[in-house]
Amino acid sequence: MRALARVWRGEVPLAGLVWNWLVLGGLVVNLSTSLGFLALVAAGEVWWALIVGYGLSLPYNLLVGVGCWRAAARDPALRLPLALVRGLVLAFLLLLSVT
Repeated sequence: MRALARVWRGEVPLAGLVWNWLVLGGLVVNLSTSLGFLALVAAGEVWWALIVGYGLSLPYNLLVGVGCWRAAARDPALRLPLALVRGLVLAFLLLLSVT
């Protein structure tokens, strides 16, 4: 739980947060919930499919998105404009959340 709290507060270094939590963790969470969604839809359980497909992945995506947003503001080594980094993070999370 402490790791999740550190992510939420943006205390994890941005590079590690992006690669470990956003990219790798996001792919694992969103791929597994998408597979669960498809399996439940195939079984005719549409409401459970929505809960699994979106109810489990969206909180994770929100957690990581807020963490990246906050970590980008704290990172002194950031070479790109802050608005660009935040826009890229937001676009990636929206892509993961919609699919």
